Parts: sequence; C-alpha cells; structure tokens
Amino acid sequence: MAGILFIGVDIGGTKTSVSLGNEEGQIINKVQFITKKEPQEVLSECYVAIDQLLFTIDKQMVKALGISCGGPLDSKEGIIQSPPNLPLWDDIPVVRLFQQHTNIPSYLENDANACALAEWLWGSAKGCDSMIFLTFGTGLGAGLILDGRLYRGSCGLAGEIGHWRMKDTGPLCYGKRGSWEGFCSGSGIRELYRAKTNINLSAKDVCLLAEKGDEPALSVIETSARALGQGLALLIDLLNPQCIVIGSIFSRSEALFRGFMEEEIQKEALVQTANVCKVYPSALGENLGDMAALGIAMDRYKQRGKQV
Repeated sequence: MAGILFIGVDIGGTKTSVSLGNEEGQIINKVQFITKKEPQEVLSECYVAIDQLLFTIDKQMVKALGISCGGPLDSKEGIIQSPPNLPLWDDIPVVRLFQQHTNIPSYLENDANACALAEWLWGSAKGCDSMIFLTFGTGLGAGLILDGRLYRGSCGLAGEIGHWRMKDTGPLCYGKRGSWEGFCSGSGIRELYRAKTNINLSAKDVCLLAEKGDEPALSVIETSARALGQGLALLIDLLNPQCIVIGSIFSRSEALFRGFMEEEIQKEALVQTANVCKVYPSALGENLGDMAALGIAMDRYKQRGKQV
C-alpha cells in the first residue's frame, strides 16, 4: 500500500468511529462502537481501534489525525468543552491525549466545520473556493470555507447561524424563540408539528407523512422550507459563496424542501449573488461523519506543508 494516509475519529453522542483513509477520501478500514458515558472509556476504545488500524500498515504513512465532535470546543487548544450530547466531557484535552498515545499530529474541529471540509475536499463542493455547509440535523450550524480556507472566526464560533432570530415567535431552540434552528432542524420540525397536531413525531416521520400527502406535515415542511430559503438568502448576500451544501434532513428529503426554498431565495437574495450560488444536498451520505474527521486531518496536513 503506497501513498499518504490519515486517521479520523468521529465522536458522536450515540456512536464513535475511527477510520483510516487516504487523500482521495477513500475509507480503507473502520472501527465503530457505541459511545459510552465516561470519556476515558471512549478514549480507551479509540486507542485500541487506532492501534488495530495501524497494525497492518506502515505507521509512517499516517501524516495526521483528525477529531470531529459537536461543540462547544476549543479547536485552537484541542479541548472538548461539554457538548450537549456529551455531558461528561468537561474540558477534555483530546488533541494532547491522542498525540501522546499515537505520536501523530492531531487536530480537533466541530462537526459542522469538519463536514464543510469533507464536502469541499471530496463532495458536492469539490472545486469551489468559497462554500457553506449547513448541518440541518438535530440542530442547525454552518461550516464556512472562504477563499480556499476554513473560517473559524476570532474565537472559533463562526457559523453559529442557528442562533439567528428569524421571527418573533416559533419553537424554542438554541435559547430563543423564532431562531433559525427552531424552523430548520430536527427538533424544530418536531415542535412545529406538535404545535399543529398535539402529536409528538420525529422530523423523519413528519417528512414521511408529508411524502404521503398529510396536510399538517406538508404545512410544517413548507414553513421550514421557506425559513430555510430566507436564511440562505442572507448567507448568499453576505458571503457570496459559489455553493451551499446541506446535510441530514435536506439530503434525505430534498424534494419536499427545494421548491419553497428556491422561491424564497429568488424573492430575498440579490439576483447577482443568487445566480452564482448553487444549493446541493450532501454528496457523502452515510460516510459524511467519517470523511469529516479525515477531512480535518488532510486539511491540517496540507496547511502545515504550506507553512514549512
């Protein structure tokens, strides 16, 4: 086996995966396990998985290790800071710990930034200089690639667009009613449907009902899709990207959202900026989390090479 390899660690609230991949975004091998409560247990399983992946190759081929995790976190210092889905992870210095175990340069990014890197390197945004990735899953966040580089902001919190207030009222998400996340996330869609029907269903089930013509579900999807388009118009005019890639719910149910979304973009955005920006579903599908972690490793390896 020849070439440069990377290790990606995707730490999620329910499952964690450790992948070995190459520059082309191919996952060569992978170990996945349930994310236990205690951080040390998860880290120990990661170490075992990494050792297992390294056993059959020349370790010198592995140039970097990327860690993807939901925020809040400090990517500069390499510390996970109690994400909502990992409540016991209080200021865990994962970069230092992984480097100590592997002696491989290690890097940490939040999951939205990591997904942006993966879609930019290997997915729907390949070949673009400026793109935005929207999570549109349990919550709503963005990763920004601007002029060929990941943009983190002055304190690493760039892309927290779910906090934007879109309306005076709406589901309570991200600490405020009427936030963009309240209209464009799994939790928001669930709350919109519950408010309309007094029935508690997941966003996935609401989308399935909408596909079957259920009127309350269709109404909720229209509300969400129009809010999506309105928010995208703001991003398009502000950052003038070549494309926006949207994951999770949009990727699975694009046909439900696209028409209303595009109506709002055409209504709200400048003609010039709207015409040059394409909106795509994620191209990486079920592999996105694994490739996101590998994308962190590859991007930082390339940036390191430019600084030498």
